[in-house]
Amino acid sequence: MHPQWHPLDRVRFFERHFERGLQQCSHLLAVSEFTRREVMREFNVPADKITRTHLGARAGMRPMDRSAIAPELARLGLPSEYLLFVGTLEPRKNPLLMMKAYVDLPRQVRERCPLVLAGGWGWHADEFRDYYEREARHQFVAHLGYVRDEDLPVLYNGARALVFPTHYEGFGLPPIEMMACGGAVLASTAEAVVEIVGRKAHLLIADDLAGWRDAMSRAILDDDWLNELRDGACEWAASYSWENCARQTLDVYRRVCGLTALHDDGQLRLAG
Repeated sequence: MHPQWHPLDRVRFFERHFERGLQQCSHLLAVSEFTRREVMREFNVPADKITRTHLGARAGMRPMDRSAIAPELARLGLPSEYLLFVGTLEPRKNPLLMMKAYVDLPRQVRERCPLVLAGGWGWHADEFRDYYEREARHQFVAHLGYVRDEDLPVLYNGARALVFPTHYEGFGLPPIEMMACGGAVLASTAEAVVEIVGRKAHLLIADDLAGWRDAMSRAILDDDWLNELRDGACEWAASYSWENCARQTLDVYRRVCGLTALHDDGQLRLAG
């Protein structure tokens, strides 16, 4: 849909194989209703041939006590408060606008709460890597690079808010994982993200630099507003689980392949 956000070899691979792959499928699974509608519209897939199966937050994504977080943050070299971005740093994720919006904050606000980037440099990263090295890292922006899965719950729990200004997603795991940890989310109005977070996040247009700057400022300074965003976040995220995804996926296999329920030996049997 947006080849400008992907390496040329990836675009060519999809051009050669994607439609042919769709034609070979008995049924399709889409990770969001947004992607389901896009595939139906762009590739003329009938509605009864594609099922939405939402993804889930990874194991361990839950609220943690501050006493348990503090030594882990120290181990990772992080302060007690920060804004957090999680994801590969590539054009689709919009990291340059995010860094510029943060750097535009008054120094005393940035001193109080740095912006932490958790994720490796991705494709076509030269422009925003250069901005980070030349400007942002001197203005309280910290790049952690790749972070192990087992450290992510600590990162989410320690953050005042997740900043997620993406242009486009098929689902958007970081916002739902942040919510599973009881956290506040600032997210773009990318359609799949809006579908996943509902009204439990503060939503902004991806390219609204002033809007992101003001939202980050408020997240740093306004505890009452943050608590409003956090309220009900865990309950909202609870419906996005891998158990639900697995159950929905198994239901699709049963329906498409004509299978009955699991037997005591854990095997599926053909109907009839």
